[in-house]
Amino acid sequence: MDYVLDAADRNLLTPYVYPASWPEGGALRQVLSLLLLTNLGAELLYLGFASLSFYYVFDHRLMKHPLFLENQAQREIKLGVTSIFWMSFPTVAFFFAEIRGHSKLYDNISDSSSGWPLVILSIGGFLFFTDMVIYWLHRILHHKSVYKVVYLVLFVFVNVWTISIHDGDFRIPWPLIEVINGAAHHVDHHLYFYFNYGQYFTLWDRLGGSYRHSSALLGKGPLDHVRKLSAAGKLRR
Repeated sequence: MDYVLDAADRNLLTPYVYPASWPEGGALRQVLSLLLLTNLGAELLYLGFASLSFYYVFDHRLMKHPLFLENQAQREIKLGVTSIFWMSFPTVAFFFAEIRGHSKLYDNISDSSSGWPLVILSIGGFLFFTDMVIYWLHRILHHKSVYKVVYLVLFVFVNVWTISIHDGDFRIPWPLIEVINGAAHHVDHHLYFYFNYGQYFTLWDRLGGSYRHSSALLGKGPLDHVRKLSAAGKLRR
């Protein structure tokens, strides 16, 4: 993030936004700048990827399903845009610690004693760790005593993935059907509530006894319901 902040300072913030009396290395200025850049970047990512998904991936027939609320798309956009602001605070705290030197990030692979194996291991560790944490947080937050305080701290990759598991595209490569917790599995979480809590994989649902094979892959999903209603002439106009 220090590269992003440096570029923003050099090309925008220093010449056009902040007074000369505010040094680039000042803590308050850095926090304000990070809040601005993080929110702007996250909003653009969300609106950009969500728009592409809605117009080019999302199956619009799902909007005819009886459980699809009136103005649901607009409501979710409003909630998403608002949530990003609150989620940016813990993100900015990590970014601030990073640019102040409190991290072990390095610029080149050669700077690491373990090289590429550590990079590859860290990617796998990130997926495994976040999948585990989000599974248990998601399951706990669905408990009736805490359900109203549900929140997710997701950024960039997690944001894009979250959009993808709600886009109604149930296609999953055959070898990965039992492994990936994609839209086909996640739709059952919304339909039946107590199943498929996982974020990326089905591992923790299997270990936790909450795995449900996708109804859509069995021909019993919401699109199948829409087709039956359409054939019976019972769809709302």
